[in-house]
Amino acid sequence: MSKINPYKIQGPVLISFSGGRTSGYMLKHILDAYNGVLPDDMFVVFANTGKEMPQTLDFIRDCEQKWNVKIYWIELYDVDKDAKGDGTDGWMFKYKLVDYDTASRNGEPFEKLIKHYGKLPNSTNRFCTFLLKQRAIVWFERLKGYKNIDQIIGLRADEPRRVHRIKDRNEKAHYYTPLYDAKVTQAEIQKFWKENDFDLNLLASDKHTLFGNCDMCFLKGKGQLLEMLKHREDLAKWWVDQEAKTNKTFKYDISYQQMIDIKNEKSKQIDLFFDDESVDCFCHD
Repeated sequence: MSKINPYKIQGPVLISFSGGRTSGYMLKHILDAYNGVLPDDMFVVFANTGKEMPQTLDFIRDCEQKWNVKIYWIELYDVDKDAKGDGTDGWMFKYKLVDYDTASRNGEPFEKLIKHYGKLPNSTNRFCTFLLKQRAIVWFERLKGYKNIDQIIGLRADEPRRVHRIKDRNEKAHYYTPLYDAKVTQAEIQKFWKENDFDLNLLASDKHTLFGNCDMCFLKGKGQLLEMLKHREDLAKWWVDQEAKTNKTFKYDISYQQMIDIKNEKSKQIDLFFDDESVDCFCHD
C-alpha cells in the first residue's frame, strides 16, 4: 500500500505564504510533490501589511525566482466609506495585486486601517489580521472566481494547539496542515535552510524568527519585543507614532515608548517583562 503524500493536495486550494522559513519549507515540498510545477487551481498568496521586514520581501522574491513559482502579492490600498454593493467592487476595503517592486514597505496598508477606525488593533480586536490578511485572501479567491476555497497553512507538528484551533473553526473552507501531518518540527526546518543555497536573512531562535511577520507586532511577547529593541530600536518608531496619533496603545499594559525606556534603563518597570508568550495570529513563520 503506497503512502499518501501530505503535500499533494487536491485543488482548488490556496497556499498561505507568510514569507517565513516554515511556509517556505512547506512551499518547496508542495512543489516537489508536483515535480516543480503547481496545478492551475493551486495559488500561492502573500498578504502584505507594509510592516514586514525588507529581508522577508527579499526572501519571497528569491522563492519565486529560484523555484520558478508564481506568488500572488496582495495588499489593501484604500478604504471607501461610501462603497455599496455585494461584489468585491462594492467592498469598503479595497485590495490590489502588487509585486516585489510595488509592494508597500512603510506600513501604508496598516496605517490606512488605523486612520479609518481612529483606534489601534489589540490582542482582542485584531482588525489588522482580519482586514490585511484574511479579508485580502477572500478578495483574491473571488478575483479568481472561487468562494470558500480550501487553504494550506504552514503549521508544524510542534504547534498542535494552533493546528487543532484552526481545524476546529466552523467554516465552509477546509484547512490543510501538511507539515503537521508529516510530523515536521522547527529543528527540521532550520536544518533544511542551513543546507539550502539561499535563506531568509533574519535571526532565528529555537522558537521563532525574531523579526518575522510584522516587525514589532504587538502580539509578540514583551520579552521578544525587548530583545528586538536591543537589536533595532529604530523599528519601534512607526509603532510609537501610531500610539501618539491615536493617544492609545497596542498592548493593554504598556506602550512602545515605555518599552524603549525600559530597554534604555529609564524605567523601573522591568517586572513587566515576564516570559510571556506571543499571541497566535493568522500569520505564521
